[in-house]
Amino acid sequence: MSWPALASVWDEDLDAVRADIARVARAIGAYEPVVMMARPEQRAAAQRACGAQVDVIPLMVDGLWARDTVPVFAEEPGEPEESGESADRVLGVDLNFSGWGGQQTHEHDALVGRRLLAAYDIARTVAPLVAEGGSFETDGEGTLLVTESSVVNRNRNPGKSRDRVEAELRSSLGVTRVIWLKGVKGQDITDAHVDSIARFAAPGVVLVDQAFPGSPPDVWSRAADQARRVIEESTDARGRRLEVTDLPQPDLDEITGDGDDFVSTYANFYVANDAVFMPRFGDTKADDRARGILQDHFPDRDIVPVRIDAIASGGGGIHCATREQPGHPDA
Repeated sequence: MSWPALASVWDEDLDAVRADIARVARAIGAYEPVVMMARPEQRAAAQRACGAQVDVIPLMVDGLWARDTVPVFAEEPGEPEESGESADRVLGVDLNFSGWGGQQTHEHDALVGRRLLAAYDIARTVAPLVAEGGSFETDGEGTLLVTESSVVNRNRNPGKSRDRVEAELRSSLGVTRVIWLKGVKGQDITDAHVDSIARFAAPGVVLVDQAFPGSPPDVWSRAADQARRVIEESTDARGRRLEVTDLPQPDLDEITGDGDDFVSTYANFYVANDAVFMPRFGDTKADDRARGILQDHFPDRDIVPVRIDAIASGGGGIHCATREQPGHPDA
C-alpha cells in the first residue's frame, strides 16, 4: 500500500483519505502482512495511523494507488532441483506507470517499481507497454480481462494496435487468453479500469458491476452491460464458458459519500488471506446484498466491509489501493 503524500491532489480531503488508507491497512493487517510505503518525512505519522501490525517503510511516493504503481508480481518456474521439483521465483513486472498517460504528474510513483523491487531484492522485468495494474484482471490460470479504453489508447501506447498490445500483455504476464472489454475513454483518469467493472471470483466465475436498479443508463452502465455480454460469450484459457453474476451498486441517495468522481461499485474488492475486503457505502440494504454475494463466492473467507468514502470520492476503491505479493516471506 502507499501513503498519500500530495496535498496538491487532495486539498482539504488529504486527512480524510489518509484516515481511510490507515483503516484499510489495519483491517487487512489482521489477516496478512501489510507493507505501507511512505515518504521518509511522513513515515512516523503513517506508522502511528496504521498501527504496529503494518510495516511502514521509507520510500518516496506520491499517491495512494498501489494497484497501479507497484509492479505486478508474477511467479516464474525455476530450474528443476535434485528432488525433481522446481522452485518458482517471484518477479515484479514493471508496467511503466506514467500518471495514467500523463493525466497527472507522479514523478516518484513512476519510480516505485524500480525502488521497491530493489529494496526487497526481487527480480524486475520491464514490460514493453504502458499500463496500470487496475486495467486488467486475471484468473491465475492464463485468462486476462482488460479494458481496451485504458491500454489501446494514445495516452499510454500511441501507435500500437490492439493486437500488438495483446501480444505484449501475453509476453509480459504469461497469459494465453485475453478477453477485451470496451471500457470508456476520457470519462475518468483511468479510462475505465476493469477492476471497477468485472472481477474473477474464481477461475470460470466473473462478478460484473451493475447499476442500482432503476438508474437511468449512462456511459458506465453501458460499459458494464457490454462487458457482461462479452464475458458471457467468451471462454477462458482452459476452454470453459464463463459464469457471470451481477454485483449491484448501492442507491446513491442512501450512501454516506459524495462527489462527482465517487466510485460506488462493489467490484473494487480485495482478496486477502482468509478474507475479502469490500467497501461499505452506507446503503445498508445494498451493502448487505453485496456482502452476501461475495460470501456465496468466497465461502471460506471472512467478508469484511470497510468505510472508504474519501478514497471513493477520489475515484477509487480498496482494490485500487492495494497490491498483493505472492510468496511474501512473512506470509
